[in-house]
Amino acid sequence: MTQNTSNAASNTNQSDRAGQEHHGYGSVKRNLKTRHISMIALGGCIGTGLFMTSGSTISTAGPGGGLLAYIAMGVMVYFLMTSLGELATHLPVSGSFAAYSARYVDPALGFAMGWDYWLNWTISGAVDISTAALLIQYWLPHTPGWIWSLLVLVIVFLINALTVSAFGETEFWLSLIKVATIIVFLVIGMAMICGIMFQPAVGLKNFTYKDAPFVGGFPAIMSVFLIAGYSFQGTEVVGVTAGESENPGKAVPKAINDVFWRILLFYVLSIFVIAALIPYTSPNLLGASDGNIAMSPFTLVFQRAGLASAASVMNAVVLTSILSAVNTGAYASSRMLYGLAKDHYAPAIFAKTTKRGIPLAALVATVCMSLATFASSIFGQSFYMWLVTATGLTGFIAWIGIALSHFRFRRAFKLQGHDLSELKYHSKIYPLGPILAMVLCVIVIAGQDIPSLLSLNWSHMAMTYFSVVLVLVLYLGFKFVNHTKIVRLKDMDVSGAESAR
Repeated sequence: MTQNTSNAASNTNQSDRAGQEHHGYGSVKRNLKTRHISMIALGGCIGTGLFMTSGSTISTAGPGGGLLAYIAMGVMVYFLMTSLGELATHLPVSGSFAAYSARYVDPALGFAMGWDYWLNWTISGAVDISTAALLIQYWLPHTPGWIWSLLVLVIVFLINALTVSAFGETEFWLSLIKVATIIVFLVIGMAMICGIMFQPAVGLKNFTYKDAPFVGGFPAIMSVFLIAGYSFQGTEVVGVTAGESENPGKAVPKAINDVFWRILLFYVLSIFVIAALIPYTSPNLLGASDGNIAMSPFTLVFQRAGLASAASVMNAVVLTSILSAVNTGAYASSRMLYGLAKDHYAPAIFAKTTKRGIPLAALVATVCMSLATFASSIFGQSFYMWLVTATGLTGFIAWIGIALSHFRFRRAFKLQGHDLSELKYHSKIYPLGPILAMVLCVIVIAGQDIPSLLSLNWSHMAMTYFSVVLVLVLYLGFKFVNHTKIVRLKDMDVSGAESAR
């Protein structure tokens, strides 16, 4: 009786929330346009990892190993995002995959996923505003960094506190700068490889230089596979935006189908160009990993092409990338907290919105948490770095939740006699897609710190796998208090937004 009551209450809460969000009553507003969502999905995936640390993947595994890792992870993420697309078009709500975990797996899992994801974004926001200050100090080295960090946080707060369309428009233009930079880089790089801009032609000799194309064997490729996974994190934010999309049935599938291929193309071609122009043995490939903008692979290629101010230009581009990350993080985390409150997993105050549809209390709490985390970097660097490391696996955990939710949703949908034609969007190669995503994410999580696992270094494992432990504690704690059980397929509420109305 307790289980059925709990599950029914959870399903009712989410159905009511879907209907309220559809009508815009006392909730967020559907003011994000299709172009906003497409660029948010694109910009959420193209971050400082591509601009700053992509060279280290080539140095570690060689040009072939780097390309293989990114292609493999990109394909997996594509199938994962199509799973999210099917869920988000069927039931577009803020809180997205945390709500799906509660509805299609277990209310306790939704509770755990939501709070873990919120914590991750707030801590990531603190990291990003710290990085933004360092980038601004490239031009103004004698100014205190905390002033710039605070300024960035205030600007992002104001953008997110206005309207959701203000957030979407800001993200559109910030992402466009990143996309334009990569396109220019690819054009110049290809011209240098073919000998159009650089004589003689560079060609592909670096792909057969010394131990290339594959260097370090499988362990090296595996380590790069982990880096590639981090590079693609952020794509799941498109699921969060579905709750505020003007037309989620059109915008979300377009963002997933179109943007993914562009991202994969950008990453693979960028790494191909870098590998062709800079040999994997070059120490410069590792320089940017320590934050040296002059050693960014993009800066090195632009300088080789004759752009004297390449370092300053790339510093500006990376700064816009950081601003985009902070902006997206504030949006995603505030909506996640709003969704948790709507499902009664967080205090009710966080479910309240302004007349413009902004969950202001959730946004303030998110910004305050980021500010508190940032303050810890000033007063306790070791604790700050522990927080950063401890939340590193949250993205992969969220991906597992998405894949598991979709796998169970589709099974229940068919079991209850529904036809797939009722769905606005269909995921690719079900059930192989979500199964592949779950398996690879588990492999990535387990392979995060193999040396500590083999040596049973418990303190180091506790730091590395803290996100996993936190999710388990939240999950089991909620189950113990509320006596929830896994939702049975035949009892699962598979109604969509239209039914919820």
